[in-house]
Amino acid sequence: MKKRLVSTNKLIPLLTVLALFTFILLNPASAQGTTVKVQPSESAPLYGSTFTVDITISNVQNLYALDLSLKWDPTVLKVLSATSFIGVESNPGGVLHEAVEIEEEGASQAGGQYDLVAFSLGPAAAFSGNGKIATLTFSVAKVGYSAFTLETELADKPSGDTSNFITHTDVSSSVNAVIPEFPTIFAFVLLLVLAAGTLLFSKRYTKKNAPSASPATAKL
Repeated sequence: MKKRLVSTNKLIPLLTVLALFTFILLNPASAQGTTVKVQPSESAPLYGSTFTVDITISNVQNLYALDLSLKWDPTVLKVLSATSFIGVESNPGGVLHEAVEIEEEGASQAGGQYDLVAFSLGPAAAFSGNGKIATLTFSVAKVGYSAFTLETELADKPSGDTSNFITHTDVSSSVNAVIPEFPTIFAFVLLLVLAAGTLLFSKRYTKKNAPSASPATAKL
């Protein structure tokens, strides 16, 4: 009887772990939570090149409104364009259901900041799931480091209703712009050209500065 009791005591924690694991698998949104994330296409973009930055949202429930701000170092990066994907009916893969209103949107190079405020108008349905909020394109103006600092607020009611903020996590990012590597083949060719030039210059210099033969020596 004692052995059976011990076996049962071991079985209960095992069943609890299995139940918890099953719950996590069946409810990934609850396990992971809502996240708004900055995703650069390059972590180390080259000086003079261009790259994109996506702002995405995942595992959100009952989203009706969003207010976000993205900041970067304007001495390192220059913003070229900013495109939002508000209204999934017009922008598949985007966020919020129509009808929607974009109250504010704009990128300031001088301030190094992008702002977006948008919301659904009743009786639009709530947005749930994953989507892309915006994409920005940058060029690298200077070699150096730039953080992408993200701050957002999310709400769960249509415009005109009393809203509740949605608990979520903002995930910022960064890039480290670098000088392009000189291709090996070009380095090899340049080395050959320099070597040939040095050799040619050396021969001409030696010939020009060589002592000339005296007349007596020339007759002999």
